[in-house]
Amino acid sequence: MKRAVIISKPSKPELEKIIPEVLRWLDAHGCQAAMDEESAEYGSGGQRQIFARESIAEFKPDFALVLGGDGTLLSAARALAPAGVPILAVNLGSLGFLTEVKLNELWESLAAVEEGHCPVEDRALLECSLLRRDHDVATYFALNDAVMKATVPRLINFELRVNDELAFEYRADGVIVATPTGSTAYSLAAGGPVLMPFVDALVITPICPHTLTHRPLVVPGNAQVAVVVQSGSDRGQLSIDGQVGASVMHGDRIVFKRAKHTVKLLRTRRAFFDVLHAKLKWGQR
Repeated sequence: MKRAVIISKPSKPELEKIIPEVLRWLDAHGCQAAMDEESAEYGSGGQRQIFARESIAEFKPDFALVLGGDGTLLSAARALAPAGVPILAVNLGSLGFLTEVKLNELWESLAAVEEGHCPVEDRALLECSLLRRDHDVATYFALNDAVMKATVPRLINFELRVNDELAFEYRADGVIVATPTGSTAYSLAAGGPVLMPFVDALVITPICPHTLTHRPLVVPGNAQVAVVVQSGSDRGQLSIDGQVGASVMHGDRIVFKRAKHTVKLLRTRRAFFDVLHAKLKWGQR
């Protein structure tokens, strides 16, 4: 018997109809189902195991069904990636760049997962460690990006090192370190390049640098990137996928590197550039 977990976006009224239907489909196909706390609000369909999202991997599912937008997927990915759980993401949001499965494709996609016909993509995950006086304050994982910014509207000074070699000294609003998956998110809006998802690289994009010579930088995927916070602001903020994070202070060092584990996405057969055309109007005049 396969095991599946359902992870949902809060405050989506249509889920009151969708989730019971999904549970009936899973039951009919011999799949044991559990849910996160957000999904349980729409009805459990009987006695189901319910988990906090950060601990849902304890159910040891064979796959996860994410019902929501890209933000829901980002949250689910951080919880499930260490356990190597494949994720099927169905778009109930607005843009849905990562959650490319449409609602009307839900049943077809579930059938493909059950039959083993749904391809799996491994996406790189970014590991971010916040060090203060050489002590590890916190470690996070990001599917899209990690962003360090000042918490007040003023420039912040910091230095950037790649493999312990000084690359730049920045005076800017902040800096984005993005995976290839995240290259089409905040980094793109800040002027960074588009990377295909399987490019073995990281993108470093300064946010509004106070010079014309500082441009986005692409480094190898196995590089270690370090940002050292200098003068210009007493406090800053490290943001992970725009959802979680921590305060940073003068002298803090933030180290970024590719994580050992990946995010496994169950995908349709849409090509990457088809998604760019549909979601970002790529190449249109």
